[in-house]
Amino acid sequence: MQTLGGTSHAFCPRTILMEPVASRSDVRGRLILANATKVFAAMSDPVRVARWWGPAGFTSTIHEFEFVPGGRWLLTMHGPDGKDYPNNGRFMRLVPGRTFEIEHLSDHHFVLTIDLLDRGTSALVNWRQTFDTAAHYGRIAGFVAEANEQNLDRLAAEILRGASTA
Repeated sequence: MQTLGGTSHAFCPRTILMEPVASRSDVRGRLILANATKVFAAMSDPVRVARWWGPAGFTSTIHEFEFVPGGRWLLTMHGPDGKDYPNNGRFMRLVPGRTFEIEHLSDHHFVLTIDLLDRGTSALVNWRQTFDTAAHYGRIAGFVAEANEQNLDRLAAEILRGASTA
């Protein structure tokens, strides 16, 4: 045990180096023709999320949606091939009209951070999906890139749908 600044700390004999976030993340941006409040509304309503969450051709059944920091999010994504994909997550940071962050706990572990920059009548959606290692991300990067673009397409369509029914 070593003392550092009057505090005792146990040091692990091996050092774990974290790979840079950029090497293990899929990052994309999209300008959506609605303000950040309207975009966030489509991300915080489980009925609306079920309509847009997932790649093209997927549907989602939401079982739990505790939209508070630390709250659970359990859903099943239904693939176009008929296969079900159970998902277990938790909400990490939620700032109305600004930030939506989840930790995906099942299968592929990642943290998804969606930051919204309000531009008045539009919002810039910054999407960053960060995996634990660059190797893990590298194995699925092609699928993730395409799926995330489709997710953003579906989010934009849901916002237009919400605007047309409001």
